[in-house]
Amino acid sequence: MPPQLKSQNRSSPRLLQGDLQSLSPAVRKFVESSIALCQPDSLHICDGTDEENRAILSQLEEQGMIKKLPKYDNCWLARTDPRDVARVESKTVIVTQEQRSAVPLCSDEGIGNLGRWMSPEEFAKAKTQRFPGCMIGRTMYVIPFSMGPVGSPLSKIGVELTDSPYVVASMRIMTRMGVAVLSALGTGDFVRCLHSVGCPLPLKKPLVNNWPCNPEQTLIAHIPDQKEIMSFGSGYGGNSLLGKKCFALRIASHMAKQEGWLAEHMLILGITNPAGEKKYMVAAFPSACGKTNLAMLCPSLPGWKVECVGDDIAWMKFDKQGNLRAINPENGFFGVAPGTSAKTNPNAMETVLKNTLFTNVAETSDGGVYWEGMDQQLPEDVTITSWKNEPWSAQHGETCAHPNSRFCSPANQCPIIDPLWESPEGVPIEAIIFGGRRPEGVPLIYEAFSWQHGVFVGAAMRSEATAAAEHKAKVIMHDPFAMRPFFGYNFGQYLSHWLSLADHPSAKLPKIFHVNWFRKSSTGGFLWPGFGENIRVLDWIFRRVNGEAEATLSAVGYLPSKDSLNLQGLHDVNLNQLFSLDKKFWEREVEEVRKYFIMEVNDDLPAEVSQQLDLLDQRVKLM
Repeated sequence: MPPQLKSQNRSSPRLLQGDLQSLSPAVRKFVESSIALCQPDSLHICDGTDEENRAILSQLEEQGMIKKLPKYDNCWLARTDPRDVARVESKTVIVTQEQRSAVPLCSDEGIGNLGRWMSPEEFAKAKTQRFPGCMIGRTMYVIPFSMGPVGSPLSKIGVELTDSPYVVASMRIMTRMGVAVLSALGTGDFVRCLHSVGCPLPLKKPLVNNWPCNPEQTLIAHIPDQKEIMSFGSGYGGNSLLGKKCFALRIASHMAKQEGWLAEHMLILGITNPAGEKKYMVAAFPSACGKTNLAMLCPSLPGWKVECVGDDIAWMKFDKQGNLRAINPENGFFGVAPGTSAKTNPNAMETVLKNTLFTNVAETSDGGVYWEGMDQQLPEDVTITSWKNEPWSAQHGETCAHPNSRFCSPANQCPIIDPLWESPEGVPIEAIIFGGRRPEGVPLIYEAFSWQHGVFVGAAMRSEATAAAEHKAKVIMHDPFAMRPFFGYNFGQYLSHWLSLADHPSAKLPKIFHVNWFRKSSTGGFLWPGFGENIRVLDWIFRRVNGEAEATLSAVGYLPSKDSLNLQGLHDVNLNQLFSLDKKFWEREVEEVRKYFIMEVNDDLPAEVSQQLDLLDQRVKLM
């Protein structure tokens, strides 16, 4: 008989793996109190080994939650309940004593779009309605994980308790997980993460696609003052892989403010010019706006090389010499599949061919995967089954893959992973790039006039909505710093924190830029070819950082001077349209941003940001 555990409310769960007594007192207390609350039938302390992973995958296969894809090496397909396919921002909250600690107070006292606040009293009631007995009949998995290389001074440790083996398999890819993490933690502090799909056994209603979830009761709560995350009802992505957006952005951004660093929704890339000089840059784009494509760029210009440090999240801190250093806190890629192809991102396509967990993509009859934009011609005798597990053809009214379908792959499989991607001290950042989908008005590239102006540029970011959350696409949304859904505290205070970095002693502040790959012509086509050609924009940024490329002053920032953008070998690019600044467009832009700041940030907007908007207004009037 396996050892028994103490439980306050019912017979003790069976211990399937691990030794509860070997855990630190704080971790053990967290586990035991969660057992008493959730009442699982068994307990599994994860060790992160290959043997454990194989057993978890086999269990998922037996339960019908995943299916093996024989065309590839150790690749699997999961289909979710169609009600559980994306982040649910409307049910994602920050719990603090004071509302203003979490979100700015809107000018009309309505609900703002810069996060959802919940009082501790309201959360206590919500928790009581959901968590007691939520794991009856299920196994509680204890996942010790490190965000960032184990032992790095920039890394942080979490422990996630979950009743989903799908989460275990995914967290093993996305984080450093297992016994080494417990050793590094010792008796130190950690972020407490509790997750349940909200479906105790026996089931009250049948599952869809064998995918347990409870959409009516979904709630993802963050208690930053206690470094705690509690997620209920969703088994999907950022709602359940609590190391990702929940920890790496919402909780970490709060920690970063307190400790003087940055936790950002940014890719990190290394770029080497033909002369062998290398720089590192970060870039913030909203989800599904090309972060992974840029992070794994195949340059079209000869002699240039791009290497990937990370495609989604950057933690950055000044070193003793004043360099801003960044780590990728993740261990894998959780990328949007549709639109990924051998043309748009050959490195991603190579990365996903082994050890990958696909979710909500289509399946081919020869044991492979398929999605919109893959641009692969299938043999005539190969048929497609959609993400809804239905026969599919090109004449079908719906997409074969869900627009937010994903691949979850180990980062070390990327053919251009940077040699320093796991460097404990991080890589030195010399440029920060903001961007989004703007079909009109916004030029291909411009440089901010100063750090303060750059912070304003990040604050004023707008982009077409994407399928990564429950929004209707094509609407231009405000998405400051590409962090709108991910702030762990008041956005106005966040801006003040960014501005304060300029006061850091001996700080070597990176230059700040804004890009827009998505500007369209009057006939609706993209004006810029994008993808590998984006190296031409990175080349200009690289030379601007070195003080070499020429620029022209404009109302919005420094634009590339005539002939300073390398267009050699590129034809039919209309630079006049790409860089034209329409006065009426920018007057509307100023008006929209001012209205947004008043409505959403109100009294919490730093004076420096308001001043930068006034300066832009004055420059636009002189256009």
